[in-house]
Order: sequence, then structure tokens, then C-alpha cells
Amino acid sequence: MPQIDVRRFPTRSELDAALADRLERAIRAAATRPASAPPVIMLSGGHTPLPAYREVARRRPPQGGPLTIIYSDDRYVPSDSDASNYRQTRPLLDQLALPDKQVLRIRTELPLEDAARDYERRLRALLDSSARIGLALLGLGADGHTASLFRPEQLQQSRGHLAIAVQRPDGMLGVSVTPDFLANVAEPLFVVAGGGKHDAITAFIGQDPNLIALRAVAGHARVELWFEQAAELATPGSK
Repeated sequence: MPQIDVRRFPTRSELDAALADRLERAIRAAATRPASAPPVIMLSGGHTPLPAYREVARRRPPQGGPLTIIYSDDRYVPSDSDASNYRQTRPLLDQLALPDKQVLRIRTELPLEDAARDYERRLRALLDSSARIGLALLGLGADGHTASLFRPEQLQQSRGHLAIAVQRPDGMLGVSVTPDFLANVAEPLFVVAGGGKHDAITAFIGQDPNLIALRAVAGHARVELWFEQAAELATPGSK
């Protein structure tokens, strides 16, 4: 299991500010990397990172450059849907003004299995290009999931793949990166906010071998876990 570096933030605003600073530094550092090792940043979906995405866009980081943006996962919805992780990041993408080829969104206009294979193909091409996947943002659900990996059988299904199609517990379909892909990430950063995640956070810090999120990054020597202290509060009736 990896070493876990934990940072607790007293308030959501402090977490948002720290995440914006970290993401902005990664974007600015990407502008100076050599073309022989193209820099990549992985964005996560959900509500937690959105304030940081908006704040970084407001700060007007460098436009263009060699940076490539990829996604941990996305729901199988149109790219202009409010439920789309890609759409939620558009304010940041618009400010970065990257060419389309440097934004690897999941092409949900394709049939689901085709969309997963297409994403896997493009991720593999990225790895084959000697790209460096630096900062990779990940969430941690109250049920212990990360990206769109929710169940042990999905981890088994993902072996040998960089991306897979998934059935989500909310009834929606999606496409997710896999542990095989996450093994190529240099800086995995789990960011957690909102109440009711006490059990998941405790299991993560305690390195529960059954926790899906930990199993997804089990090959890493070190990961980071940042969370708002309110997320650590136990829900009523929890043990």
C-alpha cells in the first residue's frame, strides 16, 4: 500500500484555495516542460474541484503550450449536459485555449463500448509518446469509490485496460480510467469535501485493503489525501 500524505483543511474555502494554487502551479510548470516529454494533467469530476477550476480560470494562466488535459472519468451523457465532467471544466479549458487534440475528453457521442475503447486508444497513444502525467486529481466517495470505479468486479474487469465502460450505482453509465492507467501517474491527489465521508476517509488513512479507492492506486509508493475537516465528521448513526 502507498504512503499517504494527509492534509486537513479547517474550511472549504481553504481547501479550494490550496487546490487552486496547486493546479495553477502545475499548469504554469507545464508551459516550461520540453516537447520531448509532453505534460499531462488529469482532472476529476464532481462538485468538489469546481471552485478551484473556476478560480484558476479567473487567474488567467498561460494559454496554449504543450499541456494536455485528460479526465479520470465521465458519465455517458452528451458533452454539453450539466452532468458532463467535461462540460463542468469548460471555464478552465476556455481560458487555457488548448487545441482540441490536447483535450482528451471521453467521446460520449459514440456507443458506450466504442467510447471506452476510443478513450483507451488515445490514452495509450499518450503514454507511448513519453508524455509525463503529473498532477492527477481524484475524488473519494462516501462509499469509498474513486473515478467511476465502484465495485471489486470493475477492478477485475479493468485488468489490462487503461479505460473501461461502467455501470454506475446511480443507474447511469460511464467511462473510467483504471488502476493500470493510474499506475503511470506521478502525483495522485485525492480531494474530498462535503459531510458524511468519515468512514471512507478513516478507511483510506487506515489503508483498508478492501477500499476501492486505495486498491485503484495500490501500486503507488505515495499518494496525497486533502480534505475539508467537515468531510471527516461522522454521519448520524454511523459507528
